[in-house]
Amino acid sequence: MPRRKRVYKNKKFLKPDPKFGNLMLSKFINHLMKGGKKNTVQKVVYDALELVSAQTKNDPLLVFDNAIRNVSPVLEVKARRIGGANYQVAIEVRGDRKETLAMRWLRDAARNRSGKSMAEKLAAEIIAASNKEGAAIKKRDDVHRMAESNRAFSHFA
Repeated sequence: MPRRKRVYKNKKFLKPDPKFGNLMLSKFINHLMKGGKKNTVQKVVYDALELVSAQTKNDPLLVFDNAIRNVSPVLEVKARRIGGANYQVAIEVRGDRKETLAMRWLRDAARNRSGKSMAEKLAAEIIAASNKEGAAIKKRDDVHRMAESNRAFSHFA
């Protein structure tokens, strides 16, 4: 019997963000939000995008999309228990999870950066990620390296 695709019951449909009308940006704003303070985070993200625009002289949404695409992983490892032993099995990452991981890594890298304001840190990390540099890209490379080294166990997937 073929496996059915999972349907998430409570998955709500996002509205695009008010300034740019971009769904990906709206999702990223929700990822950054702490304690339900959406207006605060929106201001931080829009300030960061203005800084990105000023520094790169490009459309900030293109730079942001490029950063998300660069940080998105292709492979990751999952723990499988087979015959009393745990194996790290390399698996391909599906679309939704790719976005989620990329946003999470971008957010964490920006928060861990040293800088003045969150908008400046976020702008610096977005620019770095779009140039395939920075902590978020390093995290993606670490995950890929781990998956590559555990390719021998891929038959357990």
